[in-house]
Amino acid sequence: MELAPVLLRTNIPTSILPPPGRGKVRDIYDLGSHLLIVATDRMSAFDCIMPTGIPGKGEVLNAMSSFWFKFVEDIVPNHLITTNIRSFAERFSPELVPFLGQLEGRSMIVRKAQRIDVECVVRGYITGSGWKEYRKNRTVCGIRLPEGLVEAQRLSETIFTPTTKAETGHDENITLETVAGMIGEDLAREIRDLSLAVYEKARAYAETRGIIIADTKFEFGKVDGRTILIDEILSPDSSRFWPQALYRPGGPQMSFDKQYVRDWLESTGWDKTQETAPELPPEIVAKTVEKYQEALRRLTGTQ
Repeated sequence: MELAPVLLRTNIPTSILPPPGRGKVRDIYDLGSHLLIVATDRMSAFDCIMPTGIPGKGEVLNAMSSFWFKFVEDIVPNHLITTNIRSFAERFSPELVPFLGQLEGRSMIVRKAQRIDVECVVRGYITGSGWKEYRKNRTVCGIRLPEGLVEAQRLSETIFTPTTKAETGHDENITLETVAGMIGEDLAREIRDLSLAVYEKARAYAETRGIIIADTKFEFGKVDGRTILIDEILSPDSSRFWPQALYRPGGPQMSFDKQYVRDWLESTGWDKTQETAPELPPEIVAKTVEKYQEALRRLTGTQ
């Protein structure tokens, strides 16, 4: 497989745009009332940025989020204004045109929102850290689950398991009651209900495309008093996508997401407390590209 060049970080002169905020995956430029969000090819796993990028990953994340924002806008509005960065640059910021090679296909202009500092995790299946916790005490984020579940089993009822939104380090699991104490009971219930509704609509659609969405996470913000979806949604970075035809409860599943990278990292014995992760081998990079592209093709019909 011939891999595309990797964009690990944007490089736009400060005479054109202010220095960006750099998240684990995205570079974010403040345009005043709006933001320019660029999905780079950085890969984050276990809350650590890998030294190796995944070619074309930013384009997949951008296309996937754009698709899902439109798909669920009947449930909740979102921050997306446009993904047509060329048109934006030519009309409003022509000095950006020479830098379109860094921006096209991986960027969106969005409304600036007041972020709600909660990661809204939704689980339809018992896997990952939820499975580890369940094996210890039969709970996930304090929610008591039935005895006798096996790894990757579909839950009889989808659960909302929020976490903190850590700027650095690891997010921590919290209860709905903790969220209510942080942001108020009404808003806590609202983002829980919206998260569950968006997940259920997306899950039903994905199953028609041969993909199980095992779990995912959302972020919300406030614009003019309204709660909206922000950041990214239902991408291979923020979700577990399993091929439905190969689903077998009782153990780990094949996936179209970054679980492949997580599994490789686990196999190396890497100490997750270290700030620097190991370089990803070429075969791991190539396979991850293949998995991300397959998820995009199946779910959106595009490549």
